[in-house]
Amino acid sequence: MTRGDKSAYTDKQKRKAEHIEQGYRDKGVSKKEAEKRAWATVNKEDGGGNQSGSGRKNHPDKS
Repeated sequence: MTRGDKSAYTDKQKRKAEHIEQGYRDKGVSKKEAEKRAWATVNKEDGGGNQSGSGRKNHPDKS
């Protein structure tokens, strides 16, 4: 998987990123910057791609 490849993300995460990106675009942020911010937000909130399922939110090694 190459850097920037979004195939590891769930459909829900992709939709979420599109929605966030559109919000930034509505505020006048450039497309490239809006996309960067949107994926950064998805990564921060969801912890990256393909991590759905029970018990994934609270990892025992992370506080």
